[in-house]
Amino acid sequence: MTTFAPYAIQTYERCDVLAHFSQDPDCIDRRYLTPEHLQANRQVSLWMEQAGMITWQDSAANQWGRYSSANPQAKTLVIGSHLDTVPNSGKYDGILGVLAPLSLIQYMHDHNIELPFHLELVGFGDEEGTRFGATLLGSCAVAGTWQEKWNTLTDENGISLTQAFIDAGLDINEVHTAARNNANTDDFFEFHIEQGPVLEEQNLAVGVVNAIAGAKRFAVTLKGLAGHAGTVPMPMRQDALAGASEMILAIEKIATQKGIVATVGHLRCLSGAVNVISGATTFSLDIRSIDDALRDETLSLIIEQLHMIADKRRIKMDITPTHQAPAVKCDERLQQRLLDASEKSDIPQFILSSGAGHDTMAMAAICPVAMLFMRCEKGLSHHPAEAIAVHDIEVALKVMFAFIEDYT
Repeated sequence: MTTFAPYAIQTYERCDVLAHFSQDPDCIDRRYLTPEHLQANRQVSLWMEQAGMITWQDSAANQWGRYSSANPQAKTLVIGSHLDTVPNSGKYDGILGVLAPLSLIQYMHDHNIELPFHLELVGFGDEEGTRFGATLLGSCAVAGTWQEKWNTLTDENGISLTQAFIDAGLDINEVHTAARNNANTDDFFEFHIEQGPVLEEQNLAVGVVNAIAGAKRFAVTLKGLAGHAGTVPMPMRQDALAGASEMILAIEKIATQKGIVATVGHLRCLSGAVNVISGATTFSLDIRSIDDALRDETLSLIIEQLHMIADKRRIKMDITPTHQAPAVKCDERLQQRLLDASEKSDIPQFILSSGAGHDTMAMAAICPVAMLFMRCEKGLSHHPAEAIAVHDIEVALKVMFAFIEDYT
């Protein structure tokens, strides 16, 4: 058993503990500002205190711990991820990124290791956006980019975000006090399961992230002409569903040719019946790349092709933007420190990008950022079958410790 093995086991077991804090007894479902979220914060706070940390919950219900340097004027490295989940989630997305660094701090506390900088750990309250529909609420509050329009958002039960703050014993008018800046946050680092199959394919436990893809999303509505399935000749049809089908294949082809990802994840025939030609159809478009210019170039080609298909089929098309986030580049200096830490730990150096969004994207507004990914079985995420290996946690702890040892 290596030095970090007991702490890897501790991390794994603590993920099991937090999995029980769920608003649904049949699956893991922990949403922002629910009693289960606050319960998870209290449990993490207790573990932080056991690791010698000063703890607090900020005005946006993010849970913090501080492993202080003897030098009050020292730099501050913030490590963090999120404690909320999607409905019917796995145990590790976000949560591992809080509990693994916490076990590493426990290791340093147990071995009386002092640092020449302040190390702070944060469990963000909302990254997924499941309850109120807006993502990264916790980290945006910390980054000082909270949007006032969010205050009136409501959940599926009609409870507003403002009321949810009140129910949690907080005041949404004070959320701005959670904001940090580059004077008290020098760098931000996030540890996360990959949520993809690349590391598993490479037979690697961890990899260094170089960038997080920027995403744009759209709702596409097609209006054709409904008609009887038996009486309208094929050449005379204005079939919205057939048009959508051709468009979806065009999206796949163009994205593949340009080397980026584009996804139609939702398709709905609004006049669905077995004997009716589709008169109206909607579908979603999600397009991502770590290169915003390449993404937008590809998007232009896709939209041009969609218009051509619509004109050919004599159907009307409306494309409405629903989401936009720019790509975020990880800091080259911190990337190199993580690569050096891998080499120092006898772990192969490997760089990959993230197609999923993370709290790191919000934190990039105030400081340099970095990420380390750990493989997960089959790349599964946002799913109860999420699975990781204790040995991989051990490897990750080893790399993170080497990173912290040489952090200046």
